[in-house]
Amino acid sequence: MNDPQEPYDPYAGQQQLIGYDPYGRPVYGQVPAQSVQPAPQQYEQQYEQQYDQAYGQTHGQTYDPAYGQSYDQGVAGQQQYYAPQQEYPQTSPRHPADQPQDPAHGYDTRQDRQWIPQQHAAPAAPQTQGQPEPRPEPQSVPAPRREAAAAPEQDPGYRTEQFAFIDQQDEESEDVIDWLAFTESRTERREEARRRGRNRVVALVVVLALLVVVGLGYLWYAGKLPFLDGPGQKKAAAAATGAQKRDMIVVHLRNTKRGGSSSALLVDNVTAKQGATVLLPGTLGVAKEDGTGTSLGKSVEDGSLGTREALDTVLGTHIGGTWRLDTPFLERLVDLVGGIEVDTDTAVPADDQAKAPAVGQGPKQSLTGAMAVAYATHRAQGEPEAKQLERTGKVLYAVLRKIPGDPKAAATTVESMGQILDPGLDAQSLGALLSRIGEHAKEGAYRTEVLSVKPDGGLTDDANKRVVKELLGGSFTAAQPGAVPRVGLKDATGDEKAQTAAKAALLNGGYAFVDGGKADRTAPASQVTYQDDAQRDRAVGVAKTLGLAEASVKKAENVVNADIVVTLGKDYKPS
Repeated sequence: MNDPQEPYDPYAGQQQLIGYDPYGRPVYGQVPAQSVQPAPQQYEQQYEQQYDQAYGQTHGQTYDPAYGQSYDQGVAGQQQYYAPQQEYPQTSPRHPADQPQDPAHGYDTRQDRQWIPQQHAAPAAPQTQGQPEPRPEPQSVPAPRREAAAAPEQDPGYRTEQFAFIDQQDEESEDVIDWLAFTESRTERREEARRRGRNRVVALVVVLALLVVVGLGYLWYAGKLPFLDGPGQKKAAAAATGAQKRDMIVVHLRNTKRGGSSSALLVDNVTAKQGATVLLPGTLGVAKEDGTGTSLGKSVEDGSLGTREALDTVLGTHIGGTWRLDTPFLERLVDLVGGIEVDTDTAVPADDQAKAPAVGQGPKQSLTGAMAVAYATHRAQGEPEAKQLERTGKVLYAVLRKIPGDPKAAATTVESMGQILDPGLDAQSLGALLSRIGEHAKEGAYRTEVLSVKPDGGLTDDANKRVVKELLGGSFTAAQPGAVPRVGLKDATGDEKAQTAAKAALLNGGYAFVDGGKADRTAPASQVTYQDDAQRDRAVGVAKTLGLAEASVKKAENVVNADIVVTLGKDYKPS
């Protein structure tokens, strides 16, 4: 379609710039098919002069052809420099309608378009009809005009290329600086490494010195240094020799199927926070209510009510109660605590008649209630009683480790057994004691000892020193002012009649008799000893009761656990 304002001319593509009018506006026209030669240089200069004159007339300026400059007529004496604008390349419209022309004058009728002086375009190559004319490449501005457009400042008097060395860096100086920096940093790193090494050595020496000081201090406090006695050792010795609070009960394990019994003392040392089990042999000599002697095993089987008091007399202790534990109740107790683990020393065969299962040999054997009873009461043919007592002690120790630490829970476990206890020992008291002793067993502060007894039922010297005094706290500590003194009798005459006569004399004199058994060898003279100064007068009275001289009384360590010990010699003559 043809736009009335800008008519489309199909032959407009062949029109090119042929000149400029007096006002400097481009004039287009038809050109021949041959290429158009560029305008000479003279014409271009003339065009510039005409352009400057026209511009000066329009804007009121005067053009000076000598200097190629225009002056403002309104300002007298003031030179106005005009920097010509950069020329832009001539572009062809994409379509003849984009460049409307006046057919009468041959120039653009749109007055609002800014005109820019252009150079002559290069010869255009022939084009086919209907194709748009290609856009020519931009032309560069001549060098003189570029310099004029740049408007340089005042010449400083020298050129920058004369001082090119200012901007250039010396490569050799950079290499030297880099090498110096490298060597300096390397030296600093070496010094830093040496400093850290020295600090580490000093810290290590300080730590080792502290460890040595702390270790020596601990050994000194514990009294483990051979040449020094520390306060810890002194404190332990004072606690061992001083009065300590102990709670203990006696346990009698009775075998209801095969007969026989095994006795033990469960000890809670409240002061030292330790527990112990002291196994008592059945051959231990005790006194009956009438003063006659018997063995511990026989006294338990007979059901003597004075067994606990007889043990107090022999051992010099204060037993808080008696726990009669028959084998069916032990089996139920083990099952209630969920079974036990015992390091068995021998294998126990199964007994169909007693309905006892077999027990294996080895460490950490899991035992049920029936297996625990079978192992605790097992005694092989010709085996000493001490072996069977050790097995009973292992079972009791394993049961204590499984007793709940809460006294109420332990009391509930005891009540669940359904056992009839001693009137002086109820379930709450027994449960509280078992829970405390069980805590010692769990922590490893526990001992199990067998009380050694002579064939005649008397205690050995080792049993008196190591077990009775250390674990049970026996000896003369039981002696109180006004109480009946315990008198131990040890026969060194070799005559049984003399011992029997001396025993009868002491019982008739109102003394508590403690059987000390027979001495290892005979003694020529009798002797009466005491350890507490408060018992000296009573020791003199015992000597008079036996018909011995006062010179035989002296203070010494008792070999029998009693307040006063009488050792009968060959000089003793029964009355």
